[in-house]
Amino acid sequence: MLPMRRMLCAVHFMRKETGRSMKGLSFLHHRTQTSRLLTEGKPWKALVSFAGPIFLSQLFQQLYNTADSWIVGNFLGGDALAAVNSSGSLIYLLISFFVGASMGAGVVISRYFGAGDLERVSKAVHTNAVFSLICGIVLSVFGVAMTPQILRWMGVPEVVLPNATLYLRWYFLGSVPVVMYNSLKGVMNAVGDSRRPLYYLIVSSVLNVLLDLLFVGAFGMGVAGAAIATVASQTVSAILCLIQFTRKDTVYRLEWKKLRMDKQSLKEIVKYGVPTGVQNSVIGFANVLVQTNINSFGKEAMAACGAYSRIEGFVFLPIMSFSMALTSFIGQNLGAKQYERAKQGARFGILTSLAMAEIVGIVLFFFGGFFISSFVSNEDPETLQKIIGIGSTQCRVESLFFFLLAFSHAVAGICRGAGKAIVPMFIMLLVWCVIRIIYITVAMSIRHEIILLFAAYPLTWFISSVIYFIYYKKSNWIYGFGAE
Repeated sequence: MLPMRRMLCAVHFMRKETGRSMKGLSFLHHRTQTSRLLTEGKPWKALVSFAGPIFLSQLFQQLYNTADSWIVGNFLGGDALAAVNSSGSLIYLLISFFVGASMGAGVVISRYFGAGDLERVSKAVHTNAVFSLICGIVLSVFGVAMTPQILRWMGVPEVVLPNATLYLRWYFLGSVPVVMYNSLKGVMNAVGDSRRPLYYLIVSSVLNVLLDLLFVGAFGMGVAGAAIATVASQTVSAILCLIQFTRKDTVYRLEWKKLRMDKQSLKEIVKYGVPTGVQNSVIGFANVLVQTNINSFGKEAMAACGAYSRIEGFVFLPIMSFSMALTSFIGQNLGAKQYERAKQGARFGILTSLAMAEIVGIVLFFFGGFFISSFVSNEDPETLQKIIGIGSTQCRVESLFFFLLAFSHAVAGICRGAGKAIVPMFIMLLVWCVIRIIYITVAMSIRHEIILLFAAYPLTWFISSVIYFIYYKKSNWIYGFGAE
């Protein structure tokens, strides 16, 4: 071992070089393989190596979301597929708020981790665990009780309503593990650990597909089987996260005796998390309105647009992986007061997510019809052609504008990492909710054509991108935590 004097000199040197405020040697002691500073090395390498596992995590998340639709569509037919797909926007609306609110801890933890304040990290981790548990319970009770009424408000056809209600109620019964997994995953990402969430999600994704085939295909349990398979697999991923959080060699260790709400931590989590939750819900609310209008075009449109949404989910993979990576990267580097490095990472993250999203969009533009058809093979030829036609139209209208969607999400991720989560909340509220709703209401009243409904997305993506660009270039987001 080094003599104490040399050890203290080494710590002093690291503080001078990185600008971090470390507390003794505890930060070095806790630098294990379960966490990684994003304040070291070349910014683009740090972002790519961190975003890579997040990308793969999102991929497996999308795969097991898609598995429900694919297996239901091919085993149970178009009516059952429409029931499952009609639930997607409502699930996103309700779950995304609670997940977004609890993920405010990620911003808080990345900031304190970058600054080397492990005491505040621990308090935020325990507060977040209690907060997420409460959010999951509230969502479960509300979702189960309100499902039928909300589906009727959405105009879900009577022929689809029983299956949609059954699927949603089973899904909401599993709200606690859904919220807990996403919250704990956000904590691990905040300290640079993006690999373990990937491993856990791979396990749950494979399990979900196997259970789908077993419950829906072999046991004939219908849409309830698909929902139960999803809940079971998400519960497994949450349990694996909790096991990891109880290990002694982690900076985010959970100790049962410390599970309590810390006032300052809760205040910061709410400050950064609630705007993210509201932003997610705004997007979800607008999507519910769009889904309500889609329902008015019949079950073929519901099946087609539902299949498209599953496919579009893969487009979000590069977008969301870099958005989430940017939040942790910016948070850690601003916590360490490395402002120029934060700027460099932001530029690289934006450009990379734009390029990747557009490449996927071009592929979807040319091969969208083929992808849509893979979800609805168990249909008569006439119905099949209608579904493929509607889905292909949506692909052509939206896919070439995915770079706008990527830009908005990338800058939103930067804002959250900089402690300015309220900025994307207001932009999304104004553009993706108010303007989108006004456009849809006016357009549908003038001409009831589904292509006008699809156009709402690229239109609002363009408007939000313009606003984000102005904010990114003109604001002082780099001093989001009050640095001078």
